[in-house]
Amino acid sequence: MAGLWTLIIIGSIIYFFWLNRKVAEAANLHAQRQIEQLNVQLMSVACNKRRIGILKSGKPGIKSEFIFEFSSDGQSVYQGVLIMENELLKSVVIPPHKI
Repeated sequence: MAGLWTLIIIGSIIYFFWLNRKVAEAANLHAQRQIEQLNVQLMSVACNKRRIGILKSGKPGIKSEFIFEFSSDGQSVYQGVLIMENELLKSVVIPPHKI
């Protein structure tokens, strides 16, 4: 019985690690799309918050907040925020910036 629980725990850890990587890759893609729409340069993408929970769809998943930095003139840096549930982009917050 202990072997079964060990297998379930290890399987869960592997699954959430894999899901976490997919979410990070999706966030990078969403940030790239936002940058292309704004016609600015992407500096970095980083995860600010992450938690495992029940999503609005009723399924378990990862709720994440990613911060992406961009520059419009090469001198100043601005931060935008991506709110995600698993790989789905829920909202984007972009501050006013110079073009």
